[in-house]
Amino acid sequence: MSKQEQARILVAGTGPAGLIAALALSEAGFAVTLAGPDVATDDRRTTALMNPALALLDRVGVLGAVKPKAAPLRVMRIVDATQRLVRSPVVTFRASEIGEEQFGMNMPNAVLNAALAQAVAGNSRIEWRKSLVSSWSLDPDRATAKLDDGSEVSALLAVAADGRLSPAREAAGIDTSRRAYPQAALVVSFAHRSEHGFVSTEFHTETGPFTQVPLPGNRSSLVWVVRPETAQELMALSDDELSSRIEERMQSMLGRVEVEPGRQVYPLSTSTPRRFAKGRVALIGEAAHVFPPIGAQGLNLGVRDVADLVEIAVMHRTDPGSPSALAAYDRKRRPDILALSNAVNLLNRSLLSDMLPTQLARRAGLGILEGFAPLRAFFMREGLRPGSGFSAFADALRDHVRR
Repeated sequence: MSKQEQARILVAGTGPAGLIAALALSEAGFAVTLAGPDVATDDRRTTALMNPALALLDRVGVLGAVKPKAAPLRVMRIVDATQRLVRSPVVTFRASEIGEEQFGMNMPNAVLNAALAQAVAGNSRIEWRKSLVSSWSLDPDRATAKLDDGSEVSALLAVAADGRLSPAREAAGIDTSRRAYPQAALVVSFAHRSEHGFVSTEFHTETGPFTQVPLPGNRSSLVWVVRPETAQELMALSDDELSSRIEERMQSMLGRVEVEPGRQVYPLSTSTPRRFAKGRVALIGEAAHVFPPIGAQGLNLGVRDVADLVEIAVMHRTDPGSPSALAAYDRKRRPDILALSNAVNLLNRSLLSDMLPTQLARRAGLGILEGFAPLRAFFMREGLRPGSGFSAFADALRDHVRR
């Protein structure tokens, strides 16, 4: 068996996390087998990728293809649009405050998926088996997947990028804590009369966030979190009726609104595995974390999964699926995933809660964030690169005290 065969890695799943993992592992010198069907072309959602994720896309040769169809995110705002007695102040995050031109870029999922798929198809180090995994056999020395087409693939490491119900995670015996929320997300894109100025606004409502994110031109994408029955009512509206509802909810901030074809609804839930690697399987993307769409962090967290996995695989190049490699990956990802998942879930629950102490605590927290620039800069830096905010916060705090 050749050294390259010994270092073969199997990536299960052809969503964006799986495609990015295949490309990044290949770029690091591994032989990669990717298992999964052609990418979806009917996904109407968009993804806001922050600068570090864009840097990884650039490294694997994909950024150039998606950049012309993406819009930069230069300002992000949180607006309390509830009708409760206690309301929070508007919090505005500007990339320029931390010396960045932009936080990231928002792009259609269909564009991102197509560019990733094209890059994978043109990569000679990646063998793409366009078939789902039907069963797993996880032995101490390797992982073997049987595919629906009857073939088998063996590798030293299996990367589970196979979604929130991950069969690979189940085969590895990794327990998961799950919770369904009484919420659903309506996803739609729309045109508007006024320019968005590359500003994304997240309106917080009693049922969850209503988030407008810029697209190229006078267009934006929308994720509107409501009760499931309300989501179905919105789906049943005519284009004109839905446009009016969106414009009203946005307080006519962008002028007249015209929705585009292709609405979709997704139920919301949260899911966190007890471990992030076990038995020759490492979890990435939604196999490793699921939480509500607040703060545009879902795929960004998945890209950080990939970056850490590649780093550890390179350190254990002869056996990237060894117990020591998987233990290192679990230790590396645990703080980031748990901290972000808990923060997003806590904020989401605070929106759903009518308890006065919860609303007072939320108002106090957002008030401090808006009024104290060093803390605001800390959260912006942490949102881009976890761990980068601490030293900068200490320096800014000293300057603030001197003033």
